[in-house]
Amino acid sequence: MAYLIGIDSSTTATKALLIDERGAIVAVAATEYDFQTPHPLWSEQDPALWWSGTVASIRRVLAESGVDPAAVVGVGLTGQMHGLVLLDAAGEVLRPSILWNDQRTASQCDEIRARFGKSARLGKAELVRITGNDALTGFTAPKILWVQENEPDIYARIDKILLPKDYVRYRLTGDYATDRAGAGGTLLVELATRDWSPAVVEILGIRPEWLPPTHEGTQITGVISPAAAEATGLKAGTPVVGGGGDQAAGATGVGAVEEGIVALSLGTSGVVFASADSPIYEPEGRLHAFPHSLPGKWHLMGVMLSAAGSLRWYRDTLAPGVAYDDLLAPAAAIPAGSDGLLFLPYLTGERTPHPDPLARGAFIGLTVRHSQAHLTRAVLEGVAFGLRDSFELMKAAGLSEIRQVRVSGGGARSPLWRQILADVLGSELVTVNTTEGAAYGAALLAGVGAGIWPDGETACRETVRVTGSTTPNADAVAVYEKAYGVYRGLYPALKGSFEMLG
Repeated sequence: MAYLIGIDSSTTATKALLIDERGAIVAVAATEYDFQTPHPLWSEQDPALWWSGTVASIRRVLAESGVDPAAVVGVGLTGQMHGLVLLDAAGEVLRPSILWNDQRTASQCDEIRARFGKSARLGKAELVRITGNDALTGFTAPKILWVQENEPDIYARIDKILLPKDYVRYRLTGDYATDRAGAGGTLLVELATRDWSPAVVEILGIRPEWLPPTHEGTQITGVISPAAAEATGLKAGTPVVGGGGDQAAGATGVGAVEEGIVALSLGTSGVVFASADSPIYEPEGRLHAFPHSLPGKWHLMGVMLSAAGSLRWYRDTLAPGVAYDDLLAPAAAIPAGSDGLLFLPYLTGERTPHPDPLARGAFIGLTVRHSQAHLTRAVLEGVAFGLRDSFELMKAAGLSEIRQVRVSGGGARSPLWRQILADVLGSELVTVNTTEGAAYGAALLAGVGAGIWPDGETACRETVRVTGSTTPNADAVAVYEKAYGVYRGLYPALKGSFEMLG
């Protein structure tokens, strides 16, 4: 029996997942850590935490499983996207990593747009045409400019720029490399060519030699070095593949690798991920457009900031201590549309389709006939409407068909919420047997690189199985179609009020 390891270096923990050549999970281990917010809007992390977490988690899965390290034929990497890791000529970290959720770079985003056109709008359009994305504070490129402007001594010592996952790769193999899905989140990749954009790199004044070579997610980028073998317990010479950013790897882990199959993650935030066979993008940059972790594939991605997070806020604030099942049960008896009550889920601002940190949550349409059960159902429906916004943008951008939505995350455990989503989206909603997300996808990518499967599509077909299906109810679909039209008009009507509230 051959085995594979997927490593997921997230913001809060590094997970190691061991699977066998049939895709069965053998062992899982996670090592937790913190990140720092030394100033308002800042979010930073010491890259040493990812490496120590990787070492500890790999050693645990090997020990708990009893698998011979020589039987591990491949390692796949995934992790948090967009983070900036700066190394000097000796390969030493120059400063803490600036993370994906850091918000300090608003002025640098404006500067990037300005460099691409005579006006901000023209600059944004040209940037989106090349990269598929607008300049957002979460991306890596604005962080590089921030260091240049605010820490010139550090900037002058840069020899390599890596993403968090690729720092782990460097420690495992001694090689500098990145995957194309993760690189897409830097804002430095040309969407069509799936590689660093000479034009963007030149305009932003970044030295090309600072950027590592890019690879497809299934390609071998190096092998476990003797030093890493001693640290982790893996065998020296074990192949390490490109892998992917957490969202691309997570989509691979649920089998969203074919056009028409969409992955919907219903966690604290909500992510809609759609695979595409060509490099399509949303002209206003309201969706992310990156290469997929599989060769010849791209993806569109929409992100809402408070999905299941909205339900958690609602429960903790208005029904503290009540179990979620007990809270949601009465809402099942409320008719679709909550008798005219709507909820805006912008509790922490929003990203898709309204990139607005000042957007606010709201209940709209309250009357004396509305009970707590109405409020509960309205929250579930409001999140579903917010997720539908991403689906509508994807269709308008050229995604011609959505055959199936594969849902995962904590919110997906609710049958009521799954039915509401199916009705609002007008599409079949399914659950699958794989629940380890990005780490599982990274392990599958490693399996392709190691020759266990000929390609990613085959790997997914042989390991990912549908376990449940929820189909739309025609009567509810009609009700939600009307309610969604009202919902879409609420943000434009309230935007000015949100701004005045600050």
